[in-house]
Amino acid sequence: MVGFASGRSGGRLLAAGLIASVTALALSTVPADARRHHRSKSSHQAPRAERYTPPYSDIVVDANSGKVLHQASADAIRHPASLTKIMTLYMLFERLETGKIKLSTPLTVSAHAASMAPSKLGLKPGDTIRVEDAIKAVVTKSANDVAVVIAENLGGDEATFCAMMTRKAHALGMRQTTYRNASGLPNPGQITTARDQALLGRAIQERFPKYYAYFSTHTFTYKGNAMRNHNHLLGNVEGVDGIKTGYIAASGFNLVTSVRRNGRHLVAVVLGGRSAKSRDARMKELIGGNIMLAATRKTAPPVVEGVDSPVVVASASNSDAIPLPRPTARETAPGTIAAAANSERIATAAVTDAAEQPPAVGSTGALQPIPVKTVRVKAAALSTAPIGNGVVAQRPPEPAATGAEETMATASAPLSGGKPAPAATPAKAVATAPAASTPAPRVVAAVQPVAAVASSGAHEWLIQVGALETEKDAAQRISTARSKAASILARAKSFTEKIIKNDMTLYRARFAVVSREEAESACKTLKSAKIVCFALRN
Repeated sequence: MVGFASGRSGGRLLAAGLIASVTALALSTVPADARRHHRSKSSHQAPRAERYTPPYSDIVVDANSGKVLHQASADAIRHPASLTKIMTLYMLFERLETGKIKLSTPLTVSAHAASMAPSKLGLKPGDTIRVEDAIKAVVTKSANDVAVVIAENLGGDEATFCAMMTRKAHALGMRQTTYRNASGLPNPGQITTARDQALLGRAIQERFPKYYAYFSTHTFTYKGNAMRNHNHLLGNVEGVDGIKTGYIAASGFNLVTSVRRNGRHLVAVVLGGRSAKSRDARMKELIGGNIMLAATRKTAPPVVEGVDSPVVVASASNSDAIPLPRPTARETAPGTIAAAANSERIATAAVTDAAEQPPAVGSTGALQPIPVKTVRVKAAALSTAPIGNGVVAQRPPEPAATGAEETMATASAPLSGGKPAPAATPAKAVATAPAASTPAPRVVAAVQPVAAVASSGAHEWLIQVGALETEKDAAQRISTARSKAASILARAKSFTEKIIKNDMTLYRARFAVVSREEAESACKTLKSAKIVCFALRN
């Protein structure tokens, strides 16, 4: 019995040993299989990651001169991702500047704001956050919940605020930008271009230099949690002072950067990086390759808001308001974004044919380009001095004719009061040597000189309401200005004047046959409607 029991006990032990061995062997093979499966899965996923090629765009702008130093698909439609928050903060800075809110003002958090996807600060419904903390959270953490808090507190709701953002973008000249949310979270209708983002990157620091400094914030601590700025070029690339990163799958890795070195200032944009690392490396290349091409002196006019078209401030040293170029479908060679020579020369212009006047105020008819006969003339220099709310440009007495260039003007339109134009006679166009070395713009003017329609004394002033890239745009600006200051401009003669400067063609939009008082009053009215305007003595 004992032997039997011992044998049975030994058999159980042997069986147990066999089971343990099998179990150990099985357990030892599981991790290996898992590892092999993981390696197989990783090798399968890697090509997918390598195939991630979001659409790419970039642009480098010399913020001092306004010139484009480099561009690639700069006008192609892209998704801004969290670059959206630059405009969100632009709207907030604007409210701060007016004094309607303060940095200490508490902003209330809604359930909608708290529900935003990361990256977020983790705010709860009913919480409040100070404006200054909100700015820092957006700049460093790129907090989506905080962006929506700003939107709701400024606009009442996010949708209303986004409509405000879009209107602001278009007023700045960002013609291909539309906002659907305040954060940059995925939305197929939220679109922009590299050129538009460069324009915004310039505008926000020119308009709000005090508040723009927040974009250089390296870290932000909120309720004991420290957050580092997502813009890793800060502190790592000489001269970088901001401004914003962004990423969603549809956009790739985006970045708007501002860099200042030895008086030079670039604003550069990269959209569609395949990774944050490759995006940053590309930005470093763009900065390094273009910084020495940038001007060391500020000559570009500041970016300001217009009506449906980009405009710049007219000043005593800048007698024309030259717009930023409108984005077009085709790519253009690097050139001027905002060009305005200090010694602008103005040539004689012409009154539009009465039959080609823009539609009457309130008309829904389509605007037609204004056909004019043209001659080439040389321009006399202007001296400028401010009057009222505009800039007055006074033409100096013209010297005796030199015979340098001869033109023939031919009458093509009835003048004020329905009287026919006087018969054309040969005339000498006198060129005045410019004070500066900048070559005078080539001016192609309509045939009938404004001097012929200005009566003596009371009606010897012109007003200019823009210098646009196409004649149709100039006609549209004339129509808009006429509707905004109808009481003054309803009967004023309108005309366009073509100029070619720095290989860029522009069309001045002007009104003639007004008195100085009317000119000042019209400009005051138009400026309140955010339409650029300045007066010129004929």
